[in-house]
Amino acid sequence: MDFKALADEVIKGYEIANEEAMQILECPDEEILELLNSAYIIRKHYYGNEVKLNMIINTKSGACQENCGYCAQSRDSTNPIEKYRMMQKDEIVEGAKRAYQLQSGTYCIVASGRGPTTRELHQVTSAVKEIKEKYDLKICACLGILKPGQAEQLMEAGVDRYNHNINTSENHHDAITTSHSYQDRVGTVGKVKEAGISPCSGVIVGMKETKQDVIQMALALKELDADSIPVNFLHAMEGTLLEGTDELTPVYCLKVLSLFRFINPTKEIRISGGREVNLRSLQPLGLYAANSVFIGDYLTTTGQEGTKDHQMLKDLGFEIDYVGSGRPV
Repeated sequence: MDFKALADEVIKGYEIANEEAMQILECPDEEILELLNSAYIIRKHYYGNEVKLNMIINTKSGACQENCGYCAQSRDSTNPIEKYRMMQKDEIVEGAKRAYQLQSGTYCIVASGRGPTTRELHQVTSAVKEIKEKYDLKICACLGILKPGQAEQLMEAGVDRYNHNINTSENHHDAITTSHSYQDRVGTVGKVKEAGISPCSGVIVGMKETKQDVIQMALALKELDADSIPVNFLHAMEGTLLEGTDELTPVYCLKVLSLFRFINPTKEIRISGGREVNLRSLQPLGLYAANSVFIGDYLTTTGQEGTKDHQMLKDLGFEIDYVGSGRPV
């Protein structure tokens, strides 16, 4: 397949067919550099050589009533993770300082649970208001399924983006969780869009889904018009339903990232959780398709040291995309 010609057509507005999407995922391993170069043509057209950095703070850990099979914070998980209630405002603000120091453009405030209580939402919105006064950061919140009016409160506080991942395809959803529906997730993305908040929604690849499921994930996010798409690769945790699952190879992960770029050419594609254990030594190559990456730790797993990420970007010749003109300090 002539991936470069396909990339040129995508830039002109062509939407790839299912057969072409499958050819990307089934690209022979020896042609991976040709595929990546073609994905890079699209990426460079829209984003140049800039990379957006994102950092997560897990403000509330564990004790979640949902039964998501990939998550160590799930009610069914026996993983001995650290559990704590919602952090105080000062702790959340302090995390923003760390994100700023690591040259992150987006600070992601995440909390376990089905959705935020009134008190928890107040702690987040209070912290966001102070962060916005102190730091030139974009704020993304990830607090679960929102109740009526909560998206508007987040918007008023200064939240720029809200993350609520679809995680997998609609067809595969019930094999991963049954405590909420696929439509619950799609509905939350719709609520934040209606409130004027930029929608962020992504996936977890490697959860025993088919290649067709992966294609459907990318197409679903195109239909949702998610501005930011985090692509996670399963880091199977002990004590979870998916414990021991190990289906991914570094080269296949690169094919997935390329697919998401071809299907969502104008969007922020972010290499997210599990990149260290799944992409391994090929991590740098992922940024030829993606234009965004998480730095630091994730929710219950440890990430690569921030200084190594900065060195990786420098070695690639990429530049950090800062939020405002006041960076760096």
